[in-house]
Amino acid sequence: MGVTIDDIAREAGVSRATVSRVLNDSGYVKKETRKNVLKVMKKHNYKPSEIARNLSMRKTDTIGVIVPQISDPFFGAVIKGISEVANKRDLNIFLCNTDDDPQRELKFLEVLQRQRIQGIIITPTLAKDKRNEDYLKVLKNSGIPIVLVDGFAEYSDFNGVFIDHEQGSFDATTALIEEGHRKIAIISGVMDTRIGKERFQGYKDALQANDIKLEDKYIFYGDYSWESAYRITKEILELENRPTAIFVTSNKMTLGCIKALNEYNIKIPDNIAIIGFDKIDVLDIIGMSISSVNGSTSEIGSVAIKMLLDEANSKNSKIIKRTTLTPELELKGSEKFVTGYTKINIML
Repeated sequence: MGVTIDDIAREAGVSRATVSRVLNDSGYVKKETRKNVLKVMKKHNYKPSEIARNLSMRKTDTIGVIVPQISDPFFGAVIKGISEVANKRDLNIFLCNTDDDPQRELKFLEVLQRQRIQGIIITPTLAKDKRNEDYLKVLKNSGIPIVLVDGFAEYSDFNGVFIDHEQGSFDATTALIEEGHRKIAIISGVMDTRIGKERFQGYKDALQANDIKLEDKYIFYGDYSWESAYRITKEILELENRPTAIFVTSNKMTLGCIKALNEYNIKIPDNIAIIGFDKIDVLDIIGMSISSVNGSTSEIGSVAIKMLLDEANSKNSKIIKRTTLTPELELKGSEKFVTGYTKINIML
């Protein structure tokens, strides 16, 4: 077992607190005492662990990042944006994945509090759990900065970075309409969340703005998993009066939709058009050009960590700061309208 701070204190004939003050160069220590402590440390080649050193200062060089689905490309890009800024600031990231489980989220919040991190960037779980929101408030009141990444608008006491989901969906649906589509299905997300509501509202507003009736038979609700969209897409293909286009409101569900279309040899856009929400880089790699509305995800991460650090250094942390980023529409051809393709008979 290596030499500890207690061993150094004992041999130098001083208290543990004195050794700590020497290590952190904080507080008053007599010149001779300091010299003696440093001599003992050098003798034993003592190098304190950075964690122990930071804990003695009640502050670490680590920030906590809590996401609901680390496998989601959206959060991968957000984390990339966070890490780029963190590396420049010599900060570490304590990454936590909740799998949309509010109990795991609460556990991670408790762990991060014990770690005495500089702050927390979090996307709250889909399930609304009052205990988690209350715990976040406890952390904030204790001096730990909290920044939401596209989380619930109900969490009004926290700084946050958000995407204008409604505008993004409006732009995507409008692009399909401008191509000539009038029968546009939507694979929406969970409607008791801000994201689900806003993305559906953008679709609805675009139809209304172009005098297109909102058809219940073209509205489908998924749960942001590829499996749900895979099942839904097969239901869409079974419709007697099939839509000419599908707007899919999340990247994972876009993958599920494409999987179903491929299984039944439905060509994009020859047999049906598609636009997804959030870009999927792997599709470009395999040569599949799918149009998408993209939420500047890496920018979200960089803005979030800068906001967090600003709050940590701010003298007036009571001012709530919120930034909303507008998504960009990237059209690659999958939105095109091909005359007469709805006449193709698809055997299911």
